[in-house]
Amino acid sequence: MPNSGIEVLFEGSNFERLLGGLLVTIEISFVSIIAGSVLGVLMGLLRTVNSRPLRLVLRLYLEAFRIIPILVWLYVVHFSFSPMLHIDISGEATAILVFSLWGAAEIGDIVRGALESMPKHQVESGQALGLSRGQLYRHILIPQAVRRMLPGSINLATRMVKTTSLVVLIGVIEVVKIGQQIIELGVIKAPNASFWVYGFIFILYFLVCYPLSRLSRRFEHKWQN
Repeated sequence: MPNSGIEVLFEGSNFERLLGGLLVTIEISFVSIIAGSVLGVLMGLLRTVNSRPLRLVLRLYLEAFRIIPILVWLYVVHFSFSPMLHIDISGEATAILVFSLWGAAEIGDIVRGALESMPKHQVESGQALGLSRGQLYRHILIPQAVRRMLPGSINLATRMVKTTSLVVLIGVIEVVKIGQQIIELGVIKAPNASFWVYGFIFILYFLVCYPLSRLSRRFEHKWQN
């Protein structure tokens, strides 16, 4: 007699495998957001430089990631660039590369917006005190811009966690892929396994993303007040 399906979650090491898959998801997101933040801060600073060609190039870079779906970027890098350049790159490395470049584009725009929203009188006051451009950024602009960047940066981290579900399509064994494997193995004796497995994955994503969403709103509310 077919069971309800929930038992499949606890058969063998299925539960531990799902948690391990979630860890892969978090690792990809964490490494990508760190790498993207480093590159993004640099890009954001460059976008405030008074160089029209440079700003245009960086703007086009941002729009490329906003217009072209992340799934297409994953396919292009993994199935086109990798063979063309004769580079053996794993699906996980591809995901980190694409997500880092995406993060750099988005965080660069967040940094630019935060810096350009600074009151002009603060810059003028710093210049009147004889501060160089580097000192202005280091002592006045960047410290104040950081708090304005936090909500957007945390929102981006949340989006990255959710978007990692696409990496299953380039062979990464993360939580969604493991869920599919468990369902395929247990579908005969547990026809309702998909409901429980995907329901559990839903809960895992919620437990990771909801606190980030709340934290982002808290920082945004604090900054506005």
